[in-house]
Amino acid sequence: MLSRVADSIYWMSRYTERAENVARFIDVNLHLMLDLPVDRKQQWEPLVTVTGDHDLFTQKHDKATRDSVIQFLTFDFDYPNSIVTCLRAARENARSIREVISSEMWQSINESYLFVTSKDARDEAISDPHPFFTRVKMCNQHLIGIREVTMSHGEAWYFSQLGELIERADKTSRILDVKYFILLPNAEYVGTPYDNIQWAALLKSVSALEMYRKRYHRISPGQVADFLLFDREFPRAIRYCLINAEESLHNITGSSPGTFSNEAERRLGRLRAEIDYADIKEAFEVGLHSYLDSFQMKLNTVGNAIFDTFFALHPANLGVTAVDVE
Repeated sequence: MLSRVADSIYWMSRYTERAENVARFIDVNLHLMLDLPVDRKQQWEPLVTVTGDHDLFTQKHDKATRDSVIQFLTFDFDYPNSIVTCLRAARENARSIREVISSEMWQSINESYLFVTSKDARDEAISDPHPFFTRVKMCNQHLIGIREVTMSHGEAWYFSQLGELIERADKTSRILDVKYFILLPNAEYVGTPYDNIQWAALLKSVSALEMYRKRYHRISPGQVADFLLFDREFPRAIRYCLINAEESLHNITGSSPGTFSNEAERRLGRLRAEIDYADIKEAFEVGLHSYLDSFQMKLNTVGNAIFDTFFALHPANLGVTAVDVE
Protein backbone atom coordinates (compact mmCIF):
# COMPACT_ATOMS: atom_id res chain seq x y z
CA MET A 1 0.00 0.00 0.00
CA LEU A 2 1.25 3.49 -0.81
CA SER A 3 2.22 5.47 2.28
CA ARG A 4 0.04 8.34 1.03
CA VAL A 5 -3.03 6.07 1.00
CA ALA A 6 -2.22 4.58 4.41
CA ASP A 7 -1.71 8.07 5.83
CA SER A 8 -5.10 9.25 4.53
CA ILE A 9 -6.95 6.21 5.91
CA TYR A 10 -5.24 6.50 9.29
CA TRP A 11 -6.00 10.22 9.65
CA MET A 12 -9.50 9.93 8.26
CA SER A 13 -10.33 7.65 11.19
CA ARG A 14 -8.44 9.75 13.72
CA TYR A 15 -10.30 12.89 12.67
CA THR A 16 -13.77 11.35 12.74
CA GLU A 17 -13.04 9.78 16.13
CA ARG A 18 -11.70 13.12 17.36
CA ALA A 19 -14.87 14.90 16.26
CA GLU A 20 -16.97 12.40 18.20
CA ASN A 21 -14.84 12.78 21.31
CA VAL A 22 -14.92 16.58 21.23
CA ALA A 23 -18.70 16.20 21.25
CA ARG A 24 -18.27 13.90 24.25
CA PHE A 25 -16.14 16.55 26.02
CA ILE A 26 -18.92 19.06 25.67
CA ASP A 27 -21.61 16.54 26.56
CA VAL A 28 -19.85 15.48 29.78
CA ASN A 29 -19.68 19.12 30.83
CA LEU A 30 -23.37 19.61 30.10
CA HIS A 31 -24.16 16.60 32.29
CA LEU A 32 -21.81 17.70 35.06
CA MET A 33 -23.32 21.18 35.19
CA LEU A 34 -26.86 19.87 35.78
CA ASP A 35 -26.24 18.92 39.41
CA LEU A 36 -23.67 21.48 40.48
CA PRO A 37 -24.52 24.29 42.91
CA VAL A 38 -25.66 27.53 41.28
CA ASP A 39 -22.31 29.26 41.92
CA ARG A 40 -20.48 26.62 39.88
CA LYS A 41 -22.80 26.37 36.88
CA GLN A 42 -20.33 28.05 34.54
CA GLN A 43 -17.35 25.70 34.78
CA TRP A 44 -16.47 25.88 31.09
CA GLU A 45 -12.83 26.95 31.19
CA PRO A 46 -11.62 23.51 32.36
CA LEU A 47 -13.03 22.08 29.15
CA VAL A 48 -10.62 24.23 27.14
CA THR A 49 -7.74 23.62 29.56
CA VAL A 50 -7.96 19.85 29.27
CA THR A 51 -7.67 20.02 25.47
CA GLY A 52 -4.26 21.68 25.82
CA ASP A 53 -5.36 24.57 23.58
CA HIS A 54 -6.14 27.24 26.16
CA ASP A 55 -3.74 29.77 24.59
CA LEU A 56 -5.51 29.48 21.23
CA PHE A 57 -8.84 30.02 22.94
CA THR A 58 -7.73 33.20 24.75
CA GLN A 59 -6.55 34.71 21.46
CA LYS A 60 -10.17 34.83 20.31
CA HIS A 61 -12.29 34.95 23.46
CA ASP A 62 -12.04 37.07 26.59
CA LYS A 63 -13.96 34.69 28.82
CA ALA A 64 -14.81 30.99 28.82
CA THR A 65 -18.59 31.00 28.72
CA ARG A 66 -20.95 28.29 27.54
CA ASP A 67 -21.44 29.93 24.15
CA SER A 68 -17.79 30.84 23.55
CA VAL A 69 -16.52 27.36 24.42
CA ILE A 70 -19.12 25.65 22.23
CA GLN A 71 -18.27 28.02 19.39
CA PHE A 72 -14.54 27.37 19.76
CA LEU A 73 -14.68 23.59 20.13
CA THR A 74 -17.39 23.03 17.53
CA PHE A 75 -17.45 25.65 14.78
CA ASP A 76 -14.09 27.45 14.72
CA PHE A 77 -12.47 26.76 11.34
CA ASP A 78 -9.23 28.32 12.57
CA TYR A 79 -8.95 25.89 15.48
CA PRO A 80 -7.42 22.63 14.15
CA ASN A 81 -9.22 20.38 16.67
CA SER A 82 -12.75 21.76 16.42
CA ILE A 83 -15.50 19.40 15.31
CA VAL A 84 -16.03 21.20 12.01
CA THR A 85 -12.29 21.30 11.23
CA CYS A 86 -11.86 17.61 12.07
CA LEU A 87 -14.77 16.60 9.84
CA ARG A 88 -13.46 18.81 7.03
CA ALA A 89 -10.04 17.12 7.28
CA ALA A 90 -11.64 13.66 7.44
CA ARG A 91 -13.72 14.49 4.36
CA GLU A 92 -10.67 15.64 2.39
CA ASN A 93 -8.74 12.50 3.34
CA ALA A 94 -11.70 10.34 2.38
CA ARG A 95 -12.02 12.19 -0.95
CA SER A 96 -8.40 11.34 -1.81
CA ILE A 97 -8.94 7.60 -1.25
CA ARG A 98 -12.38 7.08 -2.75
CA GLU A 99 -11.03 4.02 -4.57
CA VAL A 100 -10.04 2.37 -1.26
CA ILE A 101 -13.04 3.03 1.00
CA SER A 102 -16.62 2.06 0.22
CA SER A 103 -19.04 4.53 -1.31
CA GLU A 104 -21.20 4.20 1.81
CA MET A 105 -18.28 5.37 3.97
CA TRP A 106 -17.72 8.41 1.79
CA GLN A 107 -21.42 9.25 1.90
CA SER A 108 -21.48 8.96 5.71
CA ILE A 109 -18.49 11.27 6.20
CA ASN A 110 -19.84 13.77 3.68
CA GLU A 111 -23.25 13.86 5.37
CA SER A 112 -21.62 14.42 8.79
CA TYR A 113 -19.68 17.39 7.45
CA LEU A 114 -22.73 18.88 5.76
CA PHE A 115 -24.71 18.51 8.98
CA VAL A 116 -22.26 20.50 11.15
CA THR A 117 -21.80 23.18 8.46
CA SER A 118 -25.51 23.60 7.77
CA LYS A 119 -27.14 27.01 8.12
CA ASP A 120 -28.93 26.20 11.38
CA ALA A 121 -26.22 24.07 13.05
CA ARG A 122 -24.72 26.86 15.18
CA ASP A 123 -28.09 28.03 16.53
CA GLU A 124 -29.13 24.44 17.26
CA ALA A 125 -25.89 23.70 19.15
CA ILE A 126 -26.38 26.74 21.39
CA SER A 127 -30.13 26.52 21.95
CA ASP A 128 -30.45 22.73 22.37
CA PRO A 129 -26.93 21.32 22.69
CA HIS A 130 -27.57 17.79 23.94
CA PRO A 131 -29.48 16.53 20.84
CA PHE A 132 -26.98 18.28 18.57
CA PHE A 133 -23.90 16.69 20.14
CA THR A 134 -25.64 13.34 20.42
CA ARG A 135 -26.11 13.42 16.66
CA VAL A 136 -22.42 14.31 16.15
CA LYS A 137 -21.49 11.24 18.22
CA MET A 138 -23.92 9.04 16.31
CA CYS A 139 -22.45 10.15 12.98
CA ASN A 140 -19.11 8.54 13.81
CA GLN A 141 -20.69 5.45 15.33
CA HIS A 142 -22.70 5.07 12.13
CA LEU A 143 -19.49 5.38 10.10
CA ILE A 144 -17.74 2.70 12.19
CA GLY A 145 -20.64 0.32 11.62
CA ILE A 146 -20.56 0.97 7.87
CA ARG A 147 -16.79 0.41 7.77
CA GLU A 148 -17.16 -2.93 9.54
CA VAL A 149 -19.57 -4.36 6.98
CA THR A 150 -18.59 -2.65 3.70
CA MET A 151 -14.78 -2.60 3.79
CA SER A 152 -12.53 -5.64 3.38
CA HIS A 153 -10.65 -6.35 6.60
CA GLY A 154 -7.21 -6.07 5.05
CA GLU A 155 -4.32 -3.67 5.38
CA ALA A 156 -6.38 -0.52 4.75
CA TRP A 157 -8.94 -1.57 7.36
CA TYR A 158 -6.20 -2.15 9.94
CA PHE A 159 -4.77 1.33 9.34
CA SER A 160 -8.26 2.75 9.84
CA GLN A 161 -8.76 0.84 13.08
CA LEU A 162 -5.27 1.79 14.30
CA GLY A 163 -6.01 5.49 13.88
CA GLU A 164 -9.40 5.19 15.53
CA LEU A 165 -8.07 3.35 18.60
CA ILE A 166 -5.05 5.59 19.17
CA GLU A 167 -7.32 8.63 19.06
CA ARG A 168 -9.92 7.03 21.32
CA ALA A 169 -7.35 6.08 23.98
CA ASP A 170 -6.10 9.67 24.07
CA LYS A 171 -9.56 11.17 24.33
CA THR A 172 -10.78 8.76 27.01
CA SER A 173 -7.86 9.89 29.16
CA ARG A 174 -8.80 13.53 28.53
CA ILE A 175 -12.45 12.95 29.38
CA LEU A 176 -11.27 11.50 32.70
CA ASP A 177 -9.18 14.61 33.12
CA VAL A 178 -12.28 16.80 32.67
CA LYS A 179 -13.57 15.39 35.96
CA TYR A 180 -10.27 16.23 37.67
CA PHE A 181 -10.32 19.83 36.46
CA ILE A 182 -14.00 20.33 37.33
CA LEU A 183 -13.46 19.26 40.95
CA LEU A 184 -10.00 20.76 41.42
CA PRO A 185 -11.05 24.23 42.69
CA ASN A 186 -13.34 22.77 45.38
CA ALA A 187 -11.87 19.64 46.95
CA GLU A 188 -14.58 19.70 49.62
CA TYR A 189 -16.98 18.18 47.08
CA VAL A 190 -14.89 14.99 46.87
CA GLY A 191 -16.79 12.08 48.43
CA THR A 192 -20.09 13.96 48.58
CA PRO A 193 -23.29 13.14 46.64
CA TYR A 194 -22.18 15.75 44.08
CA ASP A 195 -19.04 13.71 43.52
CA ASN A 196 -20.93 10.45 42.90
CA ILE A 197 -23.41 12.17 40.58
CA GLN A 198 -20.55 13.59 38.55
CA TRP A 199 -18.79 10.23 38.22
CA ALA A 200 -22.06 8.76 36.97
CA ALA A 201 -22.36 11.62 34.47
CA LEU A 202 -18.80 10.93 33.33
CA LEU A 203 -19.64 7.28 32.67
CA LYS A 204 -22.75 8.29 30.76
CA SER A 205 -20.76 10.68 28.59
CA VAL A 206 -18.58 7.81 27.31
CA SER A 207 -21.56 5.45 26.96
CA ALA A 208 -20.18 3.32 29.80
CA LEU A 209 -22.78 3.61 32.56
CA GLU A 210 -24.64 0.36 31.82
CA MET A 211 -21.48 -1.70 31.27
CA TYR A 212 -19.91 -0.27 34.42
CA ARG A 213 -22.96 -1.16 36.52
CA LYS A 214 -22.88 -4.73 35.19
CA ARG A 215 -19.33 -4.98 36.51
CA TYR A 216 -19.37 -2.96 39.75
CA HIS A 217 -23.03 -2.02 40.47
CA ARG A 218 -22.32 0.96 42.77
CA ILE A 219 -20.60 4.19 41.74
CA SER A 220 -17.12 4.46 43.22
CA PRO A 221 -14.49 6.96 41.95
CA GLY A 222 -11.71 4.39 42.12
CA GLN A 223 -13.73 1.77 40.28
CA VAL A 224 -14.88 4.24 37.61
CA ALA A 225 -11.28 5.29 36.91
CA ASP A 226 -10.18 1.64 36.99
CA PHE A 227 -12.90 0.69 34.49
CA LEU A 228 -12.03 3.43 32.00
CA LEU A 229 -8.28 2.94 32.35
CA PHE A 230 -7.72 -0.80 32.72
CA ASP A 231 -10.75 -2.76 31.51
CA ARG A 232 -9.88 -5.27 28.77
CA GLU A 233 -13.39 -5.64 27.35
CA PHE A 234 -15.06 -2.21 27.23
CA PRO A 235 -14.35 -0.61 23.80
CA ARG A 236 -13.67 2.89 25.14
CA ALA A 237 -11.35 1.78 27.95
CA ILE A 238 -7.73 2.77 27.43
CA ARG A 239 -6.38 -0.75 27.92
CA TYR A 240 -8.82 -2.20 25.39
CA CYS A 241 -7.81 0.45 22.86
CA LEU A 242 -4.08 -0.25 23.26
CA ILE A 243 -4.47 -4.03 23.06
CA ASN A 244 -6.44 -3.83 19.83
CA ALA A 245 -4.30 -1.04 18.36
CA GLU A 246 -1.23 -3.22 18.88
CA GLU A 247 -3.02 -6.15 17.24
CA SER A 248 -3.84 -3.96 14.22
CA LEU A 249 -0.22 -2.83 14.01
CA HIS A 250 1.05 -6.43 14.00
CA ASN A 251 -1.46 -7.32 11.30
CA ILE A 252 -0.11 -4.48 9.18
CA THR A 253 3.56 -5.44 9.58
CA GLY A 254 3.14 -9.21 9.81
CA SER A 255 5.33 -9.44 12.89
CA SER A 256 4.46 -11.84 15.70
CA PRO A 257 2.74 -10.63 18.89
CA GLY A 258 5.25 -9.98 21.65
CA THR A 259 7.94 -8.88 19.18
CA PHE A 260 8.69 -5.66 17.35
CA SER A 261 10.17 -4.90 13.94
CA ASN A 262 10.01 -1.10 14.04
CA GLU A 263 9.87 1.82 16.47
CA ALA A 264 6.08 2.10 16.32
CA GLU A 265 5.65 -1.49 17.48
CA ARG A 266 8.28 -1.04 20.19
CA ARG A 267 6.72 2.08 21.66
CA LEU A 268 3.13 0.84 21.45
CA GLY A 269 4.06 -2.55 22.90
CA ARG A 270 5.90 -0.91 25.77
CA LEU A 271 2.98 1.41 26.58
CA ARG A 272 0.49 -1.44 26.37
CA ALA A 273 2.68 -3.50 28.75
CA GLU A 274 2.86 -0.60 31.22
CA ILE A 275 -0.94 -0.39 31.27
CA ASP A 276 -1.21 -4.20 31.54
CA TYR A 277 0.89 -4.28 34.69
CA ALA A 278 -0.40 -1.08 36.30
CA ASP A 279 -3.39 -0.78 38.61
CA ILE A 280 -5.64 1.98 39.87
CA LYS A 281 -3.84 2.15 43.23
CA GLU A 282 -0.65 3.12 41.42
CA ALA A 283 -2.51 5.74 39.36
CA PHE A 284 -3.98 7.37 42.46
CA GLU A 285 -0.64 7.27 44.31
CA VAL A 286 0.96 9.24 41.47
CA GLY A 287 -2.13 11.43 41.21
CA LEU A 288 -4.76 10.74 38.56
CA HIS A 289 -4.06 13.94 36.64
CA SER A 290 -0.29 13.33 36.62
CA TYR A 291 -0.80 9.72 35.59
CA LEU A 292 -3.08 10.69 32.71
CA ASP A 293 -0.75 13.49 31.63
CA SER A 294 2.19 11.07 31.50
CA PHE A 295 0.10 8.58 29.52
CA GLN A 296 -0.88 11.23 26.98
CA MET A 297 2.76 12.19 26.44
CA LYS A 298 3.74 8.55 25.88
CA LEU A 299 0.83 8.04 23.50
CA ASN A 300 2.00 11.08 21.53
CA THR A 301 5.39 9.39 21.07
CA VAL A 302 3.55 6.34 19.72
CA GLY A 303 1.76 8.56 17.20
CA ASN A 304 5.06 10.13 16.16
CA ALA A 305 6.62 6.69 15.73
CA ILE A 306 3.70 5.54 13.55
CA PHE A 307 4.23 8.60 11.36
CA ASP A 308 7.99 8.02 11.06
CA THR A 309 7.56 4.30 10.36
CA PHE A 310 4.79 4.37 7.77
CA PHE A 311 4.12 7.87 6.45
CA ALA A 312 7.27 10.00 6.55
CA LEU A 313 9.26 10.49 3.39
CA HIS A 314 12.82 9.23 3.77
CA PRO A 315 15.66 9.98 1.33
CA ALA A 316 16.42 7.10 -0.97
CA ASN A 317 19.83 5.45 -0.66
CA LEU A 318 21.07 5.06 -4.24
CA GLY A 319 24.40 3.57 -3.26
CA VAL A 320 26.37 6.70 -4.27
CA THR A 321 29.56 7.21 -2.30
CA ALA A 322 31.06 10.58 -1.53
CA VAL A 323 34.23 11.59 -3.38
CA ASP A 324 36.69 14.34 -2.72
CA VAL A 325 36.51 17.22 -5.14
CA GLU A 326 39.73 19.19 -5.60
